[in-house]
Amino acid sequence: MGIGLGPFNLGLACLTEPIAELDAVFLESKPDFEWHAGMFLDGAHLQTPFMSDLVTLADPTSPYSFLNYLKEKGRLYSFYIRENFYPLRVEYDDYCRWAANKLSSVRFGTTVTEVTYDESDESYVVRTATGETYRGRHLVLGTGTSPHYPDAVRGLGGDFFHNSRYVQNKAALQRKRSITIVGSGQSAAEIYLDLLSEIDVHGYQLNWVTRSPRFFPLEYTKLTLEMTSPEYIDYFRALPEATRYRLTQQQKGLFKGIDGDLINEIFDLLYQKNLTGPVPTRLLTNSCLRAARHDHGTYTLSFRQEEQEKDYEIATEGLVLATGYAYAEPEFLKPVHDRLVRDSHGNFDVARNYAIDITGRGVFLQNAGVHTHSITSPDLGMGAYRNSCIIRELLGSEYYPVEKTIAFQEFSV
Repeated sequence: MGIGLGPFNLGLACLTEPIAELDAVFLESKPDFEWHAGMFLDGAHLQTPFMSDLVTLADPTSPYSFLNYLKEKGRLYSFYIRENFYPLRVEYDDYCRWAANKLSSVRFGTTVTEVTYDESDESYVVRTATGETYRGRHLVLGTGTSPHYPDAVRGLGGDFFHNSRYVQNKAALQRKRSITIVGSGQSAAEIYLDLLSEIDVHGYQLNWVTRSPRFFPLEYTKLTLEMTSPEYIDYFRALPEATRYRLTQQQKGLFKGIDGDLINEIFDLLYQKNLTGPVPTRLLTNSCLRAARHDHGTYTLSFRQEEQEKDYEIATEGLVLATGYAYAEPEFLKPVHDRLVRDSHGNFDVARNYAIDITGRGVFLQNAGVHTHSITSPDLGMGAYRNSCIIRELLGSEYYPVEKTIAFQEFSV
């Protein structure tokens, strides 16, 4: 039983569909597949190539591949001529919808309210808001992450929003006299470029403030990409817990950075617009949001410039928080709390095979394992690998070949 249907569990659903020995069901509370719809900006694309689709790196012959989607849609030759192997974000979402609609195991509009364990037949029991009950030997949790809000905005009034709702709020945002974006990653950069491109039309003051020391590019060199490998998972998983948590902070630029071409595009647009006079925009780094208040339609944001150790404020009518996402353990797991294993930080202690339960093969976790599996956890390209490993655990044998060595470099001595 899969709970939650983001790209990772959807990929698992695609890969289990042809396996006669597995009886699977995937439950999703939303009425349809949805993947970051609030960030469908014109031209926005994935930061991984099309081979990081739902199935290809596990089964290149699968009918649920991105290339088969393009063929059925009549766009395969256009994609080939385009010579850009990074799918558009809206295109990837449509591909996932296409795959989900082909599956017999998916149940949309199904909200899980409780998971219990039946000792008598060693099965998990899943109950839904509509009174349905499902029973199974295994659970795969794919509920994903939720928008993260800094402590400084807790209880803050007004109409500020997380970047996950940008498209829906863009028109109202551009009617304001000033806009401030807080955040440092790809989403913040995409929104800044989008608003900067229309700054002359609307005449707002545009600010981009980040806690990071600089606007970090996503590191995408090939030897660094080898860190998304089985060997690096083995290496990272075997490190002491304290070392792993320290590395998760140091490695954020490896999967949360900004596309280098996008950074250059922002600079070029600033240069172009500055030819006719100063652009009403500010870019500020090293700035931690400490407090915020809202009065009469204006936000007053209090920042700390951490290198200078100086405090300053920005007044703004519009506020967009591009502050990332965080995992929250689902409430429906409370009845099986004692069956799940945790580390000293209270987070799931995700085993090498992605299990998080006391048996080591009963409950599996998609994503949310950066502290145990490093940058491979959120990486779309590693989704098919993880699902191949999970399927091997479910069957007790290797249905899809699981690569064990792909890297040229050695991570451990």
